[in-house]
Amino acid sequence: MEAHADLETQIRSWRGYLQRRQAIAPADLDELEDHLRGEIAERLASGLDDDEAFLVAIKRMGNLDAISREFANEHSDRLWKQLVLVPESSARTNGPGRRELAVVLCLAAGAGLAVKAALVIFGGDAVLARNIGLVVFPFIAAYFAWKRRLTIRAVGIVAAAFAVVAVLLNVYPVASGGSTELLAILHAPVALWMLAGAIYAGGRWRSDARRMDFVRFTGELAIYFTLLALGGAVLIGLTAAVLQLVDIDFEPILEDWILPCAMPAALVVAAWLVEAKQNVVENIAPVLTKVFTPLTLVMLLSVLAVLVASGGPGEVDRELLILVNAILVLVLSLLLYAVSAREPLAPPGLFDSLQLLLVLAAVAVDACLLVAMSSRIAEFGTSPNKIAALGLNLLLLIHLLRSAWLGIGFVRGSRVVAEVERWHTRYLPAYGVWAVAVVALFPPVFAFR
Repeated sequence: MEAHADLETQIRSWRGYLQRRQAIAPADLDELEDHLRGEIAERLASGLDDDEAFLVAIKRMGNLDAISREFANEHSDRLWKQLVLVPESSARTNGPGRRELAVVLCLAAGAGLAVKAALVIFGGDAVLARNIGLVVFPFIAAYFAWKRRLTIRAVGIVAAAFAVVAVLLNVYPVASGGSTELLAILHAPVALWMLAGAIYAGGRWRSDARRMDFVRFTGELAIYFTLLALGGAVLIGLTAAVLQLVDIDFEPILEDWILPCAMPAALVVAAWLVEAKQNVVENIAPVLTKVFTPLTLVMLLSVLAVLVASGGPGEVDRELLILVNAILVLVLSLLLYAVSAREPLAPPGLFDSLQLLLVLAAVAVDACLLVAMSSRIAEFGTSPNKIAALGLNLLLLIHLLRSAWLGIGFVRGSRVVAEVERWHTRYLPAYGVWAVAVVALFPPVFAFR
């Protein structure tokens, strides 16, 4: 169904509202959206305009009247509040359930024990570093597959992709401590996380809405994992202090068991918390993005000043280039999370202008990095690290330039936020493709050095 941009924005807002409040199971959300679109198509065919078709279609979603009423209350300036409002009825809300909790705890324990077993087998060397994503991410992917009730065929396809990455990481005769091994260690988790995202999307990775959901999930996962890590650090510190008073050495237990097992287990638990308690982070996310966006803008402008004052592109220190690259990735992550947390129907405001300034500053910094990298390659020749960094920065520059162009249009009122979201979600697979290319092609191209 061809839909105007404003109609698509309304559908995305409706879908996001349902998902954040867990009104229905995630596996049923796509089916409901298809049903809504079918209702809208029928109304459009009967001569209604976009707004009217959306209103009537929402009204006909009888099994979601309570949610529609809440949605209407939250968007009181919309005409369709009058059409959707129905008498309030008692809503039944179910928690995640003991069964899901049992599944999550088993997977968390499995992830922790798998890392401990890998430490025993590989001894904590670079082989383990290359395979750490293969040890942990399958447990998160298994939770997604169970939660989305995926078919055996879909699970088999993703499992085969995991196996291909495992072969590439362990069959190539890369030099120990070499550049291609380091690049594989850095890029394999990106490729594996994209595969986990395919399962999170319930097999509908081509859906823009599903990709943006995964962006939102990733940001919220980072928040929950950080909170769990901080809470765990406090508990560990207090426990160590108590045991020290009675002359018990806590350090061997901490190093041999707690840290190797607790960190991956906490990642699985954090994934469950994001799914089960989304409305908690939903209230925090906009605040976090509004706090960190101006702070990040100040940091990025400072970085730009340092690059300009460094004495020319060829004089930029290698370590500084690496650090600024990491900062750019962080800025892009913040930008994506801010877009995913934004209310689709809200008009452009001051925060959107700050985001646009952040993107423009990132474009300037990335351009300086590309000039510096090109200068170093011309002077010292190519290497795996230089080509990988150059490729990443080119990907970032394209992403940021288009984001800036769309952001200017949105702030000026000539574009809608849905266009910005579509660009981000449709460009994301490029990073997964690049990560796979680095893991699969760089070792043989650069003679496994």
